[in-house]
Amino acid sequence: MENILLVLNIILAVILVILVLVQKSEGGALGIGVSQESFMFSRTAGNFMTKATSFVAILFIICSLGLTIISRGELTPSSSVLDTVEEKNEDTPKIPDNNN
Repeated sequence: MENILLVLNIILAVILVILVLVQKSEGGALGIGVSQESFMFSRTAGNFMTKATSFVAILFIICSLGLTIISRGELTPSSSVLDTVEEKNEDTPKIPDNNN
């Protein structure tokens, strides 16, 4: 299941990058080559691209959250770090029996 979500997440990321790069910028490149006819048709195409981008972004976020939730179960420690530390008796110096 985790591998399927990982592949889906990578595919959604590539699609999201492509959708963002294909979109026309809002600035219109300082008005160069923009006419009224192309402005009306670009608005509908831009509206579709904006909705598609937001839809893919929402799917990407949901898939990323799903991957986080699934992989979190593997990271749960079964014991404490303090339980694994053992005191070593041979490293501690011994007190002499005779203090004289």
